[in-house]
Amino acid sequence: MSGISIGVIGGGASAVCLVDALARERGGPGSVTVFEPSPNLWRGRAYQVDTEVIKVNATPDDMSARVGDLHHFERWLEIRERVADDAGHVDAYSGARFVPRTVYGEYLEQTAYTALGELRRQGWRVDLVGTAVTGARRTDRHVLLGTGGTGGTGGTGGTGGTGGASAGAFDYVVLCVGGDGPRDVYGLTGAPGFVADPYPVSGNLRHVGERQDVAVVGSGLTAVDIILHLAAQGHQGRITLLSRRGVLPAVRQRPRELELRHLTKRHLRALAGQRRELSVEDFTALVRAELVDAGADLDAIRAEILDVESEPPVARLRRQLAAVDSPDPGLRILQRAVPDIGPDVWPLLPERDRAALLRSHYRTVMSLCCPMPPSSAARLLELVDEGRLEVRSGLRKVAVRSGGGFELVTDGEVIGADMVINAVNASEDRIPATARPLVTALTRGGAVSPHPHGGLRLARETSRLIAGGTPDPRLYGLGTIGAGALFFTFGIPSLVDRSEDIVAAILQHAQAGDSARSEDVLLPA
Repeated sequence: MSGISIGVIGGGASAVCLVDALARERGGPGSVTVFEPSPNLWRGRAYQVDTEVIKVNATPDDMSARVGDLHHFERWLEIRERVADDAGHVDAYSGARFVPRTVYGEYLEQTAYTALGELRRQGWRVDLVGTAVTGARRTDRHVLLGTGGTGGTGGTGGTGGTGGASAGAFDYVVLCVGGDGPRDVYGLTGAPGFVADPYPVSGNLRHVGERQDVAVVGSGLTAVDIILHLAAQGHQGRITLLSRRGVLPAVRQRPRELELRHLTKRHLRALAGQRRELSVEDFTALVRAELVDAGADLDAIRAEILDVESEPPVARLRRQLAAVDSPDPGLRILQRAVPDIGPDVWPLLPERDRAALLRSHYRTVMSLCCPMPPSSAARLLELVDEGRLEVRSGLRKVAVRSGGGFELVTDGEVIGADMVINAVNASEDRIPATARPLVTALTRGGAVSPHPHGGLRLARETSRLIAGGTPDPRLYGLGTIGAGALFFTFGIPSLVDRSEDIVAAILQHAQAGDSARSEDVLLPA
């Protein structure tokens, strides 16, 4: 295999998993160029330098960035704790470790630079470019990239039609563009007292007055981060958390060993090889079989899913915190299985079932499968009991008051606030604002196709981007950009799995040499 060139657009957690997988495969030599314009290289939005109050919501064994090594992060963390004399972060309710996200960002940085060092030792050329890729064009055997700035890496050929300066021609390009910031659903950007994006909270929330009444709009993990940080920095005013449905993240239970039999990647991928479609009824039967074999309480799981919007959010939080030590394996099975097998199950479901699940159960699934640490739940309940926090559903409107501040209209009342902090989920189209010029260029050139549920169409087996029904062997998507096609793509285990698939697909195509070039199709400029 002659030297191949790989362009990686985006330098967050997904790019870390990708370059680490590439270094482990020893498939070079070649060249890899990573484009990341933000100051958060390797950390992304989620793990940027910030307060240690904000924690990763998963245990270390679920956060390894290395293919085939579930304990890679755990070992790194143990060494760090010995060197830094920092052995805390143990949850008082579950005994599990939930490390600060800024600490996890350190791990990603070190993993990335170790991987790049290994690639260089193998003979790879490595370039890091602090410029955004804003345009791209597919030719018969390359992907031509253009940047928005005047700089870029060297390369052959021009990038006519790619926009901006030439960044070069690449044999393979992987879009690792990450997720977007919160949506400004109520059009409040620019209003005094409105915080459009809370991250980093240590900077963006430092101006919140100690006695100001604060409204947090949204009820996911971002909202939890905001509230915990405000409490930690000494805020004494009223905090009201408001959203349309009032569905808080679930509470993670004490970890227990599980051995799944039915809801495994191996089983689901075998099913995918046997049939082109899997009905919701078929999948429900698999879930039921797994739960029955494990001795789970089926009625309790059914109620957890169906009653999520009818049960008052604070009551649900209390009940789930009280069940941290529950021996019932039902929730633990769902929390492990759905992120693991979601990308394998989702493409097999009929479109009508996918649309119905997104419409009726998406928020519930995200709540159950992206739970908060128990200590976070306990702190929220303390604030509720002290009268400093209220949780409301039925939010309909947020408006700026003529005399200053805001009015938030729910189904039953109007609530005033001095400040509004945005924690609404990111854009449903799964394309971050910074990546839209690039995706627009690829779409107009016929190189990629939007997915009706957001992001871009891609192939489950390889993560190759799809245009005209055909997976492109030179274009790949990793992370949230594939969520419409694969459903669950943003957890670290999912990024690791997809990175392994992408590296294998790239190296297999490259090793095929001239025979592989028959797969390439000249696309219109």
